[in-house]
Amino acid sequence: MCGGGTQVTTSTTEPWEQQIPYLTSGFEQAKGLYNQGAPGYYPAETLAGFDPAQTAAQQATLGYAMGPRAASLQAGGEGALMRSLGGYTGFNPQQSSDLLAGNVRTGAGTPYGAMENALTQGVIGNLQQNILPGIRQQQVQYQPGGSSRAGLEQNKAIAKAVKSGLTKPLADMYSNAYQTAQGQRLPAANQIIGQQQYGQQMYPSIMSAPLNMYGAIGDVGAQRRAMTQATMDSDMARYQYDATAPQQQLANYMKMVTGNYGGTTTQTSPGPSALDQIGQVAGIASMFMPSDILIKENIKPDGTWKGHNVYTYNFKGSNTRSRGVMAQEIEITRPDAVMEIEGIKHVNYGVL
Repeated sequence: MCGGGTQVTTSTTEPWEQQIPYLTSGFEQAKGLYNQGAPGYYPAETLAGFDPAQTAAQQATLGYAMGPRAASLQAGGEGALMRSLGGYTGFNPQQSSDLLAGNVRTGAGTPYGAMENALTQGVIGNLQQNILPGIRQQQVQYQPGGSSRAGLEQNKAIAKAVKSGLTKPLADMYSNAYQTAQGQRLPAANQIIGQQQYGQQMYPSIMSAPLNMYGAIGDVGAQRRAMTQATMDSDMARYQYDATAPQQQLANYMKMVTGNYGGTTTQTSPGPSALDQIGQVAGIASMFMPSDILIKENIKPDGTWKGHNVYTYNFKGSNTRSRGVMAQEIEITRPDAVMEIEGIKHVNYGVL
């Protein structure tokens, strides 16, 4: 034999014989699914609309916020607030001024004047009806024709009646009114200040009330916008599904048919010399055991060994039963443990 040259090694793997029917059926089913096309989009509604209660609430909110009632309440609230800011207490300016100054108004048109008039009328009536007629009667009985002393007695009686029935009551009434007026000065001032403070505190709330209404309107708008956006998202999802359906079908098909089910590998390398070949054959013979499925028959599964399927069989032309792996299966997971010698696959059990 001549040394040198090249060595061509061809390795062919095929599916396990028992796998072929299942693979064939799987390919046929995959092709059938592909030909059927992608499944249809969900036919029913996929987007929930507003609940009737939500719709009613939205309509009521908009009707109230944009209606005349809210505007009227706002105008009334602002008017009352402005009066409060001015210290409004329910009194007119003159009454407020008198309360703060502690004034006691007398004369016509005042309660004091009315009381004075009533007391005056009472005194006059008492003089005319009781006191003066009695004095005249005494004068007639004791001093016919009258005298200067009688006039003095009459004057004294009149002065006494006026003092007791008019002067003293008026003085007492004025004194009481003055004391009352002085006592009302500080409460009146506190009331005005309190109203101003109340108005200052309430002003932000009154001014923000319309903003709350606008916020309610905005909430309704946000709900409607969310519904519109959700509808758009649903439409875009449907469009995306339809647009990519062919690619998805092809990807699914490729996933179903992809797999390492066999093939042919050819490798060319410098060939060994004749002596090398003899040494290699000897070395190979000592490490590799023939385990090609093509030289075995009556194959039956018999468990596993180191994660590899194990079978019992007999070599063709022999009735002796043996136990071991199949080179074609080992080649799929451990190609380094398989070598083909003169067309027969051998397995190196030592590296498994």
